[in-house]
Amino acid sequence: MNANASLTTPDAIRALIRSGEYSANTSGLAPGFVQANLVILGQSYAYDFLRFCQLNPQACPLLGQTDAGAVTLDALAKNLDLRSDLPRYRVFEHGQLVSEPTDVSDIWRDDLVSFLIGCSFSFEEALLADDIDVRNISENKNVPMYVTNIPCQSAGPFAGNMVVSMRPMTPKDAIRAIQICSRYPKVHGAPVHFGDPQAIGIADINAPEFGDAVTIKDGEVPVFWACGVTPQVAISNARPDFCITHSPGHMLVLDIKNTSLATF
Repeated sequence: MNANASLTTPDAIRALIRSGEYSANTSGLAPGFVQANLVILGQSYAYDFLRFCQLNPQACPLLGQTDAGAVTLDALAKNLDLRSDLPRYRVFEHGQLVSEPTDVSDIWRDDLVSFLIGCSFSFEEALLADDIDVRNISENKNVPMYVTNIPCQSAGPFAGNMVVSMRPMTPKDAIRAIQICSRYPKVHGAPVHFGDPQAIGIADINAPEFGDAVTIKDGEVPVFWACGVTPQVAISNARPDFCITHSPGHMLVLDIKNTSLATF
């Protein structure tokens, strides 16, 4: 099957992923529809993680959560199975990454609570609509992501520094991006920084901790947004006995529209 020909609607994309026929990153897929980061934790950790999201809404804008053991969330997507509908997952044990499977059905537990967190891929559509180049899309790469020196507010065992995603732009486009993304607080909102990467603790802009490096052209500045990979840093510090997340760049495509998240 030609995967690209089938990547037309959220339900079709999820079905293709569930069948094992698509496992790449989801940047640029399903224009118009929200994509989400995923964190799955045992119920004993769920309250503290919920508080972490509430205290750090720019990095962890919560779109929804499930009851313990549930693998569906009809309010955000029909015909959904959280165990198989992301292209790639990350499995952590005691804070350490142990595997990156494409399906987690065989390790699912009845006490697991899933959290869906807004993703920057959603606001990329609004940037493209304003003729702003989104470099990770134009270069067909996963967006570069970096761990910063910006501390998050802690909640129980969950603590750590913010992860940011980066898109290079001209200063004019960066200002416009701030205006556009301010309308989308549920998908990270306005950038948290632009300009000197070292000011937020990034030593080498060409060596992201997650994703791929992209070209920064003459006259452009790096523009940084809070990123939904931030919880993975907090999880590494909290060291829960078991946790599942999305693999960076490999998101859950939802049925709701990006426009539904705009505040004005």
